[in-house]
Amino acid sequence: MRFAFVSGKYVFGVLCLVATVLCGTWAQGEDPLRNGRAVTMQDSSEMTLHLGGCGGLFLLAEPGELTVDLFKRDRNKRGPCVLRATFFAPDRSVLDEVWIPDDGQKKGAFGPVQTVRLSTMVKHPGVFGVMITSVDDRYGSEVRWSFRTNCARYLVETSRGHRDARHLEPLVFSNAEVPVDVCFRPCAGACVMDLSELPTDVAEVNVYDARGEILQRLSVREGRASATFGADTPRDALPWRLHLPKAYASVEIDGTTRWKGRHPDFANFSLWTPNPDSWFDYHENRHLLTPYRQTACGEPGEAGTLKFSVRNHARELKTVALKLEFDEGVNPWMTLSSQSVTVQPRSTTIVSVDYVMPGTREVPVCRLRATSGTFSTYSSIVLKADGSLVDKPIPTPLLLKPFQHENEMFGYLPSYPTDNQMYFDGANRPYVASSRSVVSRHGEAWRRVGMATPAGAKAKTAFSLRSTKIAFDSDDGVYALGTVKSKPVLLHSADHGETFASYVIETNGGFDIEQFSGHNTPVGPPPFVRFTRTRKDPKLKWRSLNDLCLYVPEKQGDKIVVGDPILLSRSCIGLSNHSGIPSSIVSRGSKVHVTWGEATDPADKMPGVPTRVVTYDRETRTLGESVLIGFGPPANDVHNSPCITMDGKGFLHVLVGTHGRTFKYARSLKPNDAEGGWTETENVGKGLRQTYVGLVCDRDDTLHLVFRLWCSDRAVQPAGYYASLAHMSKRPGEPWSEARPLVCAPFTDYSIFYHRLGIDRLGRIFLSYTYWSTYWFYRMDGPRGRALILSPDSGKTWKLATDSDLNLKN
Repeated sequence: MRFAFVSGKYVFGVLCLVATVLCGTWAQGEDPLRNGRAVTMQDSSEMTLHLGGCGGLFLLAEPGELTVDLFKRDRNKRGPCVLRATFFAPDRSVLDEVWIPDDGQKKGAFGPVQTVRLSTMVKHPGVFGVMITSVDDRYGSEVRWSFRTNCARYLVETSRGHRDARHLEPLVFSNAEVPVDVCFRPCAGACVMDLSELPTDVAEVNVYDARGEILQRLSVREGRASATFGADTPRDALPWRLHLPKAYASVEIDGTTRWKGRHPDFANFSLWTPNPDSWFDYHENRHLLTPYRQTACGEPGEAGTLKFSVRNHARELKTVALKLEFDEGVNPWMTLSSQSVTVQPRSTTIVSVDYVMPGTREVPVCRLRATSGTFSTYSSIVLKADGSLVDKPIPTPLLLKPFQHENEMFGYLPSYPTDNQMYFDGANRPYVASSRSVVSRHGEAWRRVGMATPAGAKAKTAFSLRSTKIAFDSDDGVYALGTVKSKPVLLHSADHGETFASYVIETNGGFDIEQFSGHNTPVGPPPFVRFTRTRKDPKLKWRSLNDLCLYVPEKQGDKIVVGDPILLSRSCIGLSNHSGIPSSIVSRGSKVHVTWGEATDPADKMPGVPTRVVTYDRETRTLGESVLIGFGPPANDVHNSPCITMDGKGFLHVLVGTHGRTFKYARSLKPNDAEGGWTETENVGKGLRQTYVGLVCDRDDTLHLVFRLWCSDRAVQPAGYYASLAHMSKRPGEPWSEARPLVCAPFTDYSIFYHRLGIDRLGRIFLSYTYWSTYWFYRMDGPRGRALILSPDSGKTWKLATDSDLNLKN
């Protein structure tokens, strides 16, 4: 498969060209996915609502035919506009997928209405759905869409792509020829409603409860109206209904399009309907049963257990009835742990299904049905008695599909924890950081420890973790950075994670600790750095100034002395470590090497974020002079965090981080020495749009780099650009390899993988990731978890990690 990597300054032009070419192809009747339905032109009067934004529909369907007619109309304000509709069943199996092309009209005015029909025969009742996305238009500002369905109960979810800001989902209507109702569930406290862009001839709009009683009349002035409903306004007749005499407005409602506070009711559930009779209670029953589908693979006769979460979003106790359903007779291979569960408010209860793999490969799909009151839906269970697919190499790139990730494709059901990435001590024992515990393997069992004994105390205290990194010293002591009673602490275990002691770090801030990246194991406790923000730039989102300090802890008997901070910089830009999780520190012997990026004066036209490296000597307690390695474009962008590692000979390797640009690389001229000179900084490739450095060095001194890469390939996505998780390597004395995508996003536009690259003591490369789509609809639909893949052969092949892979000793 051939991938085209799009360079920065040509992105928009390339995307427009791709969309134009696609529109020309579709005009000839070809469907890029070969499973879509015919797109036809429609009279504009058939498209009643003109909805802005993306999102989709949830349909509580009964047995029989289910149809959804979708309408699309291009605004033709900016460029080509392609709408993608994904039609799915309650178990999130995709029933159909359609791409509605650009209308081919010139800029300036609304184009013709295009329409397509989605349909299926519903055999088993549940919540079906349609997801709407707009290619190269993640906020849905360039398109208006509408729908018509024969389903009696349905809700609209207005959900655009994410912004690095507060989540807002205004309801946008653009058809002044018809009225519209907005039926919604108000939040529990005071509810504020703001309307704008109303037609000038609309003088008043009203809000009703479900009995038809007027709750408030809103006077319109200059196209605007506002109302506040107190917490004491009766909420016994839901949904409330906002009636707009003309469907032309922008509507903001607390609890429906915007959310305040730390724990609001149904945060980010942007659900509403234009028809009060179509309302159903999806707020309290969303995520009632997850995962929506589980696939298990194995040999005939092999036993296993599948776990499901029953979720109660309500403030009251909920009783949920459960049962296994089979199309024919009774399935002798599965048993359910409970026929009914009572779930506490805003809590989750786990139920299990035990199975024995049958002796035939053709096993009927089983449904686990959950029913709460009148609401009912199901998840599917798929058994494949054809051996394990997990223990085989995966095809690369792994092309994720909508609602179809590692479990659905390979039966990936790890028994090991996947909270975060794996780290391995000197004996190759695995460790994982959870939010409130360190998870380690002891024999065949995994143990979570979330209590520590503070220095000088006898009683244990609960801790939380500030970083997902786990670090080790040469004695196989285990270290992590955490919080105990609101204070930052260094956690230490001398017994392989059985117990922990905590040592207070006097000043708060962000932290990073030296973790194993291939050839570094500190003699003493691992050094760490602290980032303390001193100034946030109000004009440049990604620019801030931080004091960067180094800590070099020491062992004194059986205790740890954290030591005093050593100031490295007052203009550090910070650290971006949610993806790639770059290494700020690497050490050998007495030498500790630290790298960071710096903020600069915006008035200075810098080529990028300056990357610096400095060395501290543990023995002499001296700090060297920092060295400028290179610049990571663009300037003043915290995404451009650098990464440092060392090879077996002690040479230092630094990657200069970038944001959507090509990484830059340099190597020290002397081993274990940052001040002895560096090679000239070079691009790792040509025209690569890279972000989020992840770097390790294997036993053969081959560097391995994993990062997010923007791509454009019609074989993967018929229109628009998309994100991939890509790998490059560099053998000693050789140039960097070509970028090789390992995982490709199922949707276009902005995506991230929250990837973390690691290496074990055998030199195997481990990559932990989870797909994160820009579209709120997809992300809010339910958890999908992390996956852990590994390469045993220096990146040539990759496989999903199994429990046995984590049991190999050094």
